[in-house]
Amino acid sequence: MNKWLLGFLVVLTTSLMGSAFTIGKIGLVYATPIMLVALRFLIAGVIMAIIVQCLKFAHPKQVSDWLKIALIGAFQTAGVMGCIFVSLRTITAGQSSILTFTNPLLVVIFGTLFVKMKYSRWQWIGVILGFVGVCITLGAQVDVQIGTLYGFLSAISWAVGTLLIKKWGAPINTWVLTAYQMLFGGLILFVGSFLLEDPSFQITPISIAILLWLAFMASIVQFAVWFYLLQKGDPGKTSAFLFLAPFFGVLTGWLLLDEMIAWNVIVGGVCIFIGIFMVNWTAKLK
Repeated sequence: MNKWLLGFLVVLTTSLMGSAFTIGKIGLVYATPIMLVALRFLIAGVIMAIIVQCLKFAHPKQVSDWLKIALIGAFQTAGVMGCIFVSLRTITAGQSSILTFTNPLLVVIFGTLFVKMKYSRWQWIGVILGFVGVCITLGAQVDVQIGTLYGFLSAISWAVGTLLIKKWGAPINTWVLTAYQMLFGGLILFVGSFLLEDPSFQITPISIAILLWLAFMASIVQFAVWFYLLQKGDPGKTSAFLFLAPFFGVLTGWLLLDEMIAWNVIVGGVCIFIGIFMVNWTAKLK
């Protein structure tokens, strides 16, 4: 792939990932968090399900495969995104994005403990450095907000979802898996909204624009570009660019919400980014 096209697509997809935290925080003015993210993924899931049907991609035939997709959706979409949007009520978009994108570090730990996966010394150094960064990022906070816990839970849920995809995803078409895990996750979130909050969504031009941006640009376009990059390039090297997503989360939080960027967030964020880079860029570090 042309390096300029590669650079553009990497910046596009990671900026959409990161900016979704800021746009989502703005959206909380108009909707309760779980309802907002439920509508986002219901819209994205339905549209992607129609697309994969029209393109006649192979769909699972076994009920067990559909149950696996639903469980992946419970962690990858419902768990991750539900925790992110709830966290945004009490912490900044930048902090939430940094905490969420520690998930590659947790994948190494969970993969070793539960799936007996093997990782290199450099990857473990990256994990340690990343969690030092988390401690630095949160170290200057005397009062840890409840949103901090939800930020960590989103990373944990993402790590679990990643391992489930590694275990079950190979026989299932990537686009079919993506479409239906979003749809199932959105349905779980929609039900959860009525069980866990007093759901509301104010219909205004701004709220509709935010919802459509989250559903189309931050979900469908972002996933399409990301999977395209994974298919065209080396997955390990491509995944290393995930460190850009929390950078864009912090940057857009500062630009759009006037969120202050403290020294500890910068230093801790740099440690986390380097740690994620070391965990993912396995071809260079082994």
